Amino acid sequence: MVSIASASSLSSLKTLPLRLTCRSRRFSPTRSTAAAVPSISASISVGDKLPDATLSYLDADDEVQTVTISSLTAGKKAILFAVPGAFTLTCSQKHVPGFVEKAAELKSKGVDTIACVSVNNVFVMKAWKENLGIKDDAGLLLLSDGNGDFTRALGVELDLSDKPVGLGVRSRRYALLAEDGVVKVMNLEEEGAFTLSSVEDMGWVGLVLMMWRVIMTWRVGFYFCWVISG
Repeated sequence: MVSIASASSLSSLKTLPLRLTCRSRRFSPTRSTAAAVPSISASISVGDKLPDATLSYLDADDEVQTVTISSLTAGKKAILFAVPGAFTLTCSQKHVPGFVEKAAELKSKGVDTIACVSVNNVFVMKAWKENLGIKDDAGLLLLSDGNGDFTRALGVELDLSDKPVGLGVRSRRYALLAEDGVVKVMNLEEEGAFTLSSVEDMGWVGLVLMMWRVIMTWRVGFYFCWVISG
């Protein structure tokens, strides 16, 4: 599991009254073997620069528009989260609506960009956006990684070719926080899970980091006063 955080992240992302979840998970061996089940991983990790890629969407006139990861994140605090597929149940009922509900609050705490990424084409993404009732001013972008280029660059592909629903290769569910394009938090889910990447989980990351910076500021101030008085 890929997770938690760097010290330089959102100092302005203050408390959201949300639940705390564990950022790591242990895998116990089964009775028949002593080998532990390996945790999932990605090519990207905390401290890495996000790879650049081009994502797309349909505007209000149904014209295809493109946006790069660098333009979404350069000089900004950005939350990017991915779903395995548009119109799927967990994505439609929980994951995306949670970020829609908290988008204004997150932006008031200093987040500049909130975007959902999925390996679907632009037409599916716009139809999904309309189905969910997401307005253009909702503060959330639904972006197509239609060919999976960004997903592959992160190393978060999810091969669902053996499933009867015809999803093929998609993206694992994740949520990441980047500051000026550098990953500060990366919460990557196991296949089928939704336990680490909700808006509530990202809110608690901000709280923990804010508390850490307060503690460090207090320690520096205490040391400075000790040096002066000494």
